[in-house]
Amino acid sequence: MFRRLNLLTMVFLLAGMAGAQQPPAEPNAGAKSSANLPSEETVNTFMRATFGFDPSIHWKISRVRPSVAAGLAEVDIVLTTEQGSQEQKFYVTPDGTHVLIGDVLPFGPHPFAGIQKELENGINGPAQGPADAPVTLVEFSDLQCPHCKDAQPAVAKLMAENKNVRLVFQNFPLPMHDWAAKAAAYADCVSRSSNAAFWKFIDSVYGAQSDLTASNAEEKLSALADAAGVKGADIAVCAAKPETTTRIEQSEKLAKKLDVDATPTFFVNGRKVPAVPYEVFVKLVEFAAKPGNQ
Repeated sequence: MFRRLNLLTMVFLLAGMAGAQQPPAEPNAGAKSSANLPSEETVNTFMRATFGFDPSIHWKISRVRPSVAAGLAEVDIVLTTEQGSQEQKFYVTPDGTHVLIGDVLPFGPHPFAGIQKELENGINGPAQGPADAPVTLVEFSDLQCPHCKDAQPAVAKLMAENKNVRLVFQNFPLPMHDWAAKAAAYADCVSRSSNAAFWKFIDSVYGAQSDLTASNAEEKLSALADAAGVKGADIAVCAAKPETTTRIEQSEKLAKKLDVDATPTFFVNGRKVPAVPYEVFVKLVEFAAKPGNQ
């Protein structure tokens, strides 16, 4: 997946959007319920008025829902430009006259505690590292994503050099990748067969990304499972079972609930971070491991 460069911000800038130079839009009275949600028609009208100058810009509304920040409406869209497609979001003020772009972050003396609790209750992926480690690193990843592959050396080094971390891998296959869902199913089944084999398996899948296609995925993934130390034929049968699909869907629902919209995305004791250099990972882990910061 494309890393989120905030395509929406870029396109807003290209559009020359400046709220102070335009009269505010009329609030959509019909949509101003207690949830303060604009209608899809209102969103589409706004998008056309803002981006209609460029026929190469397209969008599709994914959902309109109340934001975790009380009073704001969250609008999720898939925005497509010549650079590619990305999931993006913006927030609409309660009076329906302004848009906010950016991330809504948790606030308070322990801002990440709620997210950490959600993760503790929802993760279902394989883990490595001490079960009682003071820091839990949760990775949401897509085995077809080149950025996920690029992030693995830093993650592997962190786990090799720091005993204060427990790593949990969560599948988050992206719909634009044509063999990612199948790879996620195989990975889930390998992990339930052998935790040790799982880590070998995903390393080999990342290494074979350029050779894998939608048409040869079953054959290649079965062979990689064999090489990791489990029986590929058995893994293929497991991957096709409804229970495996359900497990992947549970991981996807958890990711979406936590507003994961790019891969890889990590959580360090509930703190959401993108793929970062190894040195930054170390600082985050060392800080999270200190008493009082957990």
